Amino acid sequence: MVENKNEEKYEKARKRVEEIKGFYSHLITFGVVITALIIINLVTQINDSDRFYWFLFPLGFWGFGLFWHAMSVFVFSKKGPASWENRKIKEVMKQMDEEDN
Repeated sequence: MVENKNEEKYEKARKRVEEIKGFYSHLITFGVVITALIIINLVTQINDSDRFYWFLFPLGFWGFGLFWHAMSVFVFSKKGPASWENRKIKEVMKQMDEEDN
């Protein structure tokens, strides 16, 4: 029983670390790609007096996606469906134990 509980905790911790690692990979990729797009946009319009900053579109849309990725990892992860499922599983197991007695 204790070993099973430790395995369960380890698995939850491993999944959590994978979520955080995924977010930081996303953040680094975002930073590198957006920086490259900004440089490309500014260098290709160096002599234009009427500049069009098209890099703002991927920055805005991807930034919005990154924001929600951060929310899902750091804010909503503890209150999400997995938490509800775990509570429900424990509740059903408790009911089953009471029926057995």
